[in-house]
Amino acid sequence: MPMIHGPLPTDLTLDTGSVEEARDLAALLSVLADPTRLAVLQHLRGGEHRVGELSDHLGLAQSTVSQHLGLLRDAGLISTHTHGRARVSRLEHEDLLTTVLVTTRALLTAASAASPAAATDAGRRP
Repeated sequence: MPMIHGPLPTDLTLDTGSVEEARDLAALLSVLADPTRLAVLQHLRGGEHRVGELSDHLGLAQSTVSQHLGLLRDAGLISTHTHGRARVSRLEHEDLLTTVLVTTRALLTAASAASPAAATDAGRRP
């Protein structure tokens, strides 16, 4: 079925800027798309944690947690500081991250209601 519409006010004949913006958004979304990193962010919503604490909470090796923390830090989602000899991580932009997580959960619920098979498949993706 052909699409019939005139140019929208935002339609541009050459819009390379939107591709760059989409690339930046995709990079951030790929950081957020990992279940372990999402679990780390959820724990950090409760306050600052040391790597060892996160490792205990998640049942993962400290080296694994450290790698994920590094990716989250590089993306600007968390920051770290030293407290004695320990490095402590905390959320940056907590309100915005909470909004993203709550909105994503609501979207998953809505998608699940509309198409249970699609939502199940989406929940299984890495």
